[in-house]
Amino acid sequence: QCEQIFANISAALAQAGSSLDDVVRVHYYLTDASYFEKIAPICGKHFARALPAATALICRLIDPKMKLEIEVTARRQG
Repeated sequence: QCEQIFANISAALAQAGSSLDDVVRVHYYLTDASYFEKIAPICGKHFARALPAATALICRLIDPKMKLEIEVTARRQG
């Protein structure tokens, strides 16, 4: 799910003229705190250049199949 989320975010950012390198803020919504250990290396890979400010929240999501949601704020180039 984490890799798919990053693919979705990357596509949305590209449509807006930005990329993951332009992300300045990220919110992670996890359904279980133990998932953070699993997603941290993936997030680190995708945000290696941006190093955004981050907040992780433990919560319930609407669809029980969803274990993670990621929300980003990015600056726009140009």
